[in-house]
Amino acid sequence: MKDRIHKFEQTGTYILLDVNSGAVHVIDKMIYDLMDTFDGKNDDDVVAAWQETYRVEDIREALSELHELMDMEQLFAPDIDVPPTFRQHGLVKSLCLMIAQDCNLRCKYCFGDGGSYGQERAVMTPDVGRQAIDFLIEKSGPRKHCEVDFFGGEPLMNMKTVKAVTEYARQREKETGKKFKLTLTTNGMLLNDENIQWLNDNDFSLVLSLDGRKEVHDAMRPDVGGHGSYDRAVKNFKKCIASRKGGDWDYRGVYTYLRGTYTHNNLDFTNDVLSMHDEGFDILSMEPVVLKDSPYAITEDDLPRVCAEYDRLVDAYMKCRREGHGFWFFHFNMDLSNGPCVAKRLSGCGAGHEYFAVAENGDLYPCHQFVGREGYRLGSLSEGVTNTELPQYFRESHVLNKAECRDCWARFFCSGGCHANADLFHGDIRAPYEIGCAIQKKRLECAILVQSLLALERNGQKDEAADKNTANA
Repeated sequence: MKDRIHKFEQTGTYILLDVNSGAVHVIDKMIYDLMDTFDGKNDDDVVAAWQETYRVEDIREALSELHELMDMEQLFAPDIDVPPTFRQHGLVKSLCLMIAQDCNLRCKYCFGDGGSYGQERAVMTPDVGRQAIDFLIEKSGPRKHCEVDFFGGEPLMNMKTVKAVTEYARQREKETGKKFKLTLTTNGMLLNDENIQWLNDNDFSLVLSLDGRKEVHDAMRPDVGGHGSYDRAVKNFKKCIASRKGGDWDYRGVYTYLRGTYTHNNLDFTNDVLSMHDEGFDILSMEPVVLKDSPYAITEDDLPRVCAEYDRLVDAYMKCRREGHGFWFFHFNMDLSNGPCVAKRLSGCGAGHEYFAVAENGDLYPCHQFVGREGYRLGSLSEGVTNTELPQYFRESHVLNKAECRDCWARFFCSGGCHANADLFHGDIRAPYEIGCAIQKKRLECAILVQSLLALERNGQKDEAADKNTANA
């Protein structure tokens, strides 16, 4: 039964997670201790083990409450099985278009070899892009809502195709009843008044790449000539967000967020998150770099410092919230009451079966990180998916089919981690990248803590308001 729960303490708050249901309980020190012994069927053993530490009456009352949670299936909830529909062939819901396999920056940690992905530098033609939209319409079946990510390299280097594909997608929406959500990831160097206005007019969500402090960003993200890119990127990002009707997140559900990367060289990445916030950006993400055999790689020896830094980030995040100038941090944004569906909890992003990347020449891959990797070409837009075994293997590579994931408390939150990272380190998408797992688990604990603290504060405010109303009455 112990593999069905996870408990931890941080900043004096005791948290109990029920793994299968996803229920999170803020508990006291006594229950935290009792859970070392309690398995749902051994009340007398629990009393015997802890009666020298706590009053027997209090232990019995706590056990009664724990049994109530069990009755509600919020503690030691039954195991989750693979739904029958999940075993069937899935529908494609999103595509990542490698609009430009070229880039105007030379980021030192780039997984895509400076945008080329180990191939000749090239850009996607409008015809290939339009073909991709037709492919998505056909393979998505009855699904109405689909997503198209414009990626690179730097996609703004190929605005001709971005515009042509967007125009075609909007036309096909009217003809088919589909609805396309469009997202573009950019380093900001080519953002100008004209294309900012065009992106706004066409309801693009934007992911803006910035690595925090100027010295960190410039060291990691130089241009082709070796010059820093921070000043130009920040100037253009500010102009872009100021032009959007709702700022970072507008009324149409279109979002704009800054995504950073931290490496071995800036393990004090809280400073980078706060630097972006100080620049006026309020929707933020900071991801660990994933590299092999590089001085920038995060190693096992770095993990204690990384974990301590996430604790520091929690403190800084909560301080900003309490002082009235909070921000939205991607990895602390967790819905504890209405989490993802079972299929999403089992397999995460859907790479290789619900999500494909389209290379500039029309070749199909499981996701953008697999582009150019030997053995992962699935087919092409013109010939379709010819490697039919690999998508099914991806679909069946969920947490219940991964030995390292089956008994991990975080399995239904991380969904087994990134397949591309597993392949990079182990040549097997079912063998998770261990350092990534350790970071993910720490980040999840921080997210659960943050959401628990926010919920407690909201409830405290409600109670305070109720008391005031009662006094006024």
